[in-house]
Amino acid sequence: MIHSLFLINSSGDIFLEKHWKSVVSRSVCDYFFEAQERATEAENVPPVIPTPHHYLLSVYRHKIFFVAVIQTEVPPLFVIEFLHRVVDTFQDYFGVCSEPVIKDNVVVVYEVLEEMLDNGFPLATESNILKELIKPPTILRTVVNTITGSTNVGDQLPTGQLSVVPWRRTGVKYTNNEAYFDVVEEIDAIIDKSGSTITAEIQGVIDACVKLTGMPDLTLSFMNPRLLDDVSFHPCVRFKRWESERILSFIPPDGNFRLLSYHVSAQNLVAIPVYVKHNISFRDSTSLGRFEITVGPKQTMGKTIEGVIVTSQMPKGVLNMSLSPSQGTHTFDPVTKMLSWDVGKINPQKLPSLKGTVSLQAGASRPDENPTINLQFKIQQLAISGK
Repeated sequence: MIHSLFLINSSGDIFLEKHWKSVVSRSVCDYFFEAQERATEAENVPPVIPTPHHYLLSVYRHKIFFVAVIQTEVPPLFVIEFLHRVVDTFQDYFGVCSEPVIKDNVVVVYEVLEEMLDNGFPLATESNILKELIKPPTILRTVVNTITGSTNVGDQLPTGQLSVVPWRRTGVKYTNNEAYFDVVEEIDAIIDKSGSTITAEIQGVIDACVKLTGMPDLTLSFMNPRLLDDVSFHPCVRFKRWESERILSFIPPDGNFRLLSYHVSAQNLVAIPVYVKHNISFRDSTSLGRFEITVGPKQTMGKTIEGVIVTSQMPKGVLNMSLSPSQGTHTFDPVTKMLSWDVGKINPQKLPSLKGTVSLQAGASRPDENPTINLQFKIQQLAISGK
């Protein structure tokens, strides 16, 4: 299975390595570095890289490459999913997963990796089990370990590892019982000049924070579950009941976890909650053009649109832009030709707009097409899918 794991930063430096079956030389990462140099962006590095004697499988998160080295053919998604689980575990342990944090907690990192894999095969990947095996680092525990020479390794075996629900430890007790569920949806849409939606898709997840005493059995239902496609569940969900009744029935883990992820395809009606009115024109006779953008809310059910950012990649012939925003701040990079407008929060009574002129290079021909406008935004307490 997995022989070695290398952690590589965006600069191409290996700052941590862990070996299980055998020690693999760092030189195997040269194939990865070659692929990294060929890629235009870090996200474009191939997730699977074959070499003469190994396979390199990697994920890129938090500006860190997690590269697993294997010698035999295995399902790539199996290894990639495990690497994502490693990142999620580090986030759960340390709050953030970054190079400085990993270096500061390198002992705990090695202890956790040793428990997650047994001879290269995944063994304990549930956060509840790992936290009983390896105690999360705290300031007090770090001071005590430094003075006494002890470690974060637990004294007893996890109580839930051999049960039918290994994701939940036994004997959980809380004074206040509570459970929170957050529905987070990301919408990707393409809209033409007239405002009509060409295509729209939704990627969503349900994150939960459950703090309940004992062994609770929860049921969660949706208004329109048939909208959900490509659903991926946490192991605690009873899949047969979902198939028959479209109801989530589960014994939850203790603490934070991702209950499910889903996809809403373009075949279903997706209402875009914002609109963009734009007027971009370039004149043939002069080296000037007109640029005007207005952003407004649409079908938000009274919710506020926040974190609005408008970006546009201008044509190469654009020399500079003289713009005036009614709200927020804007920047234009004359080298990369990237326009960015940080709008912030939209006030329906006073719609934000960005107006001004565009200066073209002397002798440059009129651009054949208008630039594409990209819009990012956030809406709290609103599920676009309507489920």
